[in-house]
Amino acid sequence: MAAYEYAEGGSNEAAMEYDPLFVPDPVKSFVVHLYRHIREKNVYEIHQMYETSFHTLSDRMFKDTPWPSVEGVAQYVDNDHVFCLLYREMWFRHLYARLSPTLKQRIDSWDNYCSLFQVVLHGVVNMQLPNQWLWDMVDEFVYQFQSFCQYRAKMKNKTEQEIALLRQHDQAWNVYGVLNFLQALMEKSSIIQILEQEKEGTEQFTSTDGYDYNGGSNVLKVLGYFSMVGLLRVHCLLGDYQTGLKCLLPIDITQQGVYTSVIGCHIATIYHYGFANLMLRRYVEAIREFNKILLYIYKTKQFHSKSPQYEQILKKNEQMYALLTVCLSLCPQVKLVDETVNSQLREKYGEKMSRMQRYDDEAFALYDELFSYACPKFITPSAPSYEEPLVNYNQDAYRLQLKLFLYEVKQQQQLSVVRTFLKVYSTISVEKLASYMEVDETTLRSILMTYKHKTHSVGADGKTISNADIDFYISDDLIHVVESKTPKKYGDYFLRQIVKLEAVIGDMDRIKLE
Repeated sequence: MAAYEYAEGGSNEAAMEYDPLFVPDPVKSFVVHLYRHIREKNVYEIHQMYETSFHTLSDRMFKDTPWPSVEGVAQYVDNDHVFCLLYREMWFRHLYARLSPTLKQRIDSWDNYCSLFQVVLHGVVNMQLPNQWLWDMVDEFVYQFQSFCQYRAKMKNKTEQEIALLRQHDQAWNVYGVLNFLQALMEKSSIIQILEQEKEGTEQFTSTDGYDYNGGSNVLKVLGYFSMVGLLRVHCLLGDYQTGLKCLLPIDITQQGVYTSVIGCHIATIYHYGFANLMLRRYVEAIREFNKILLYIYKTKQFHSKSPQYEQILKKNEQMYALLTVCLSLCPQVKLVDETVNSQLREKYGEKMSRMQRYDDEAFALYDELFSYACPKFITPSAPSYEEPLVNYNQDAYRLQLKLFLYEVKQQQQLSVVRTFLKVYSTISVEKLASYMEVDETTLRSILMTYKHKTHSVGADGKTISNADIDFYISDDLIHVVESKTPKKYGDYFLRQIVKLEAVIGDMDRIKLE
């Protein structure tokens, strides 16, 4: 790292007056070395500079100003077109993270992504970039799209100049443009075919983490791979969960994959996958995946404490605990949750979970609160009508999704009562259960049909799946209860006993016999 030693004390001068064409010596050194490593395909060094040096320089010199403009640094990198596009991509990302972008800057960032993705799709990209950087490109692309939609939807206080600029650049961050780029990257990379061939043993994409060790480029293939996660995220923001999950189908999330090589991607994938399943009433699937990722974060978060993504990891961790609370309140399946996750859950939301079971006004307020805290920032992708009075409509999409969710919760109001009785009996007559629940038999049958409907959903393969831990069937006005039993995992038990036995043998070996 000696080549990238950075001078202290640059931040005050930078904060006083920002000159986009002034390039401090540490930045010259940074871009020259980064350019050289990219040309040499030295992924390890690129990763070190991208993950560490860029953030170190940002903290020291550009806390409240942008980096030097691409026009300023271009002369130090042979005016290389592709490098300049990559530099601008990082420049805009830093701007979004540290400052407030203007409308012009938002549009310029869209133009830069268009140029960058056009080069990847139609040019010759002969370089290897770290997976972290390629994921951040897709992640930031979707984030800036979401941010632009939220910004544009706040029409009330827009100036005439801003409205004129919005009208002029009506294709910037257009939803079809965003979806088309992600779709094009996925298709041009042939990533679906590559993953299929990997299952047959004729490809090695996951085992090499997407890198090409034969001197080729990983950029298109890995961008295509991450674009599937990007598409899932965009469709979740639009409230189209079915299509989002369909886009992710080529990735087997029950296995390790390239998406697990970058923790930000791993968390974003499971967060959106779990949320989409929650909204489609596939609670068991959502619980299973939330449980796995929360356990993973619990075990590994200390290794990421110095990472720039650490705050985001913690935030998503808390949001997924809130979503897991919602899933378990609507579909009690505690057997699917690991003891470590369960104890964390009880600590964070134990009291709220017990109140949510009551289905009164307070319970609905808690469902509202947890959903609002943990849901994605939904967007309205269409442009406003400039002829009508200008109003803010940035909350409309969120309110609609919240309304649909709470309507679903309302429909399940009496199911917890039915479930409580079904847990007590193995058989009970319809008449007797109706009297216990203080409803007539016709109403009870309607409630039981609702229970059947709400505890079953359609899986990704089109087959009906059950979310119920208690099920039943009716024969001759008699309700027969069937409790689902989770299969015992003898392997885990066997391995735990071996570890215990080895510990005992170790203790015995240490005892000195007289």
